Amino acid sequence: MEYKILHLTSAHPRYDTRIFEKMCKSLNKEYEVNLIVADGKDNEIKDGIKIYDVGKAKDRKERILKITKRVFKKAMDLDAKVYHLHDPELIPIGLKLKKLGKKVIFDSHEDVPKQILAKHYLNNFLKKILSFGYSRYEIWALRKFDYVVAATPFIRDKFLRVGIKSIDVNNFPKLEDFENVKSKFKEKNVCYVGTLYKTRGIKEIVKAVEDLDVRLIIAGKFYDEEYEKEVKSLKGWKKVDFRGFVNKNEIKNILENSIAGLVTLYPTPSYIEAYPVKMFEYMAVGIPVITSNVPLWKEIIEGSRCGICVNPLNPQEIAKAIDYLLKNDNVAKEMGEHGRKAIEEKYNWENERKKLLNIYSRIINR
Repeated sequence: MEYKILHLTSAHPRYDTRIFEKMCKSLNKEYEVNLIVADGKDNEIKDGIKIYDVGKAKDRKERILKITKRVFKKAMDLDAKVYHLHDPELIPIGLKLKKLGKKVIFDSHEDVPKQILAKHYLNNFLKKILSFGYSRYEIWALRKFDYVVAATPFIRDKFLRVGIKSIDVNNFPKLEDFENVKSKFKEKNVCYVGTLYKTRGIKEIVKAVEDLDVRLIIAGKFYDEEYEKEVKSLKGWKKVDFRGFVNKNEIKNILENSIAGLVTLYPTPSYIEAYPVKMFEYMAVGIPVITSNVPLWKEIIEGSRCGICVNPLNPQEIAKAIDYLLKNDNVAKEMGEHGRKAIEEKYNWENERKKLLNIYSRIINR
């Protein structure tokens, strides 16, 4: 019997890497997989997965108050065996589904209480109140669910400590996505690929290349106009090849033509216990990684001997790391090979897929 599985998101794009490309596609080999989204792009069937659209919200308030109701209605209409929720605002839906005797999984992409503490637009007192309140609610609600799938071991352990059944399923790369992608180590390029927030350390990496004989390729979208103006006014911007938002093939081309990948994020509460997906993608392509010296990332980079850890707030330290790799291409290539080997042996989606399928099998068969 082929059981129907339903993934639900009110905030993520329909082709989200974690939700669609990794989880839904992996599960679709064993089950009938359906996905509810809220992007206004209509229903479709893609790669055998039925996608149902409940319409796009005008703003955050409408998303929480109206879109979640539409998601719940569609979820009930589809009547699945397992419901897999991907957004905190969908937790009340999970509670309703549990009352109806359904099997429910919550996917914790981030540590939300810590994420709240990092919100720059909230005052410190309000941040602490909201973070504490959400934390208590989260524990109370998720204890009623069948399982919590966490994006990192830290998030998993947080739930295990309070008696919530949890397992980590990490956003590691799919090996097949990088089978024919490898750096040529011919051009003096370093790259950063990702969103362009202040806390991603964009200003610091632009400052770092000011006096180096290197080109910095930046691919991504600025979400703050003032910050974008500030970054583009820096002296180092003349060394930047700004690509804006790019697709998967363009990302692969950038990585193939770079000698190192940068992921020097600020050590904020929400970053220091998370795995930056791009770090593993740089490793998968076989280029060394220059990353923030937070303990979790340092353990991986130094343990795999695949890059250099730096203080992300210090442009001089970042510059020194880039310059070292530029002047020692044999070392850079060796680091790249070590990174690729670590991906092949440990940090890959195939290993995570097995964990995900095991959880589904246990939930469905009990």
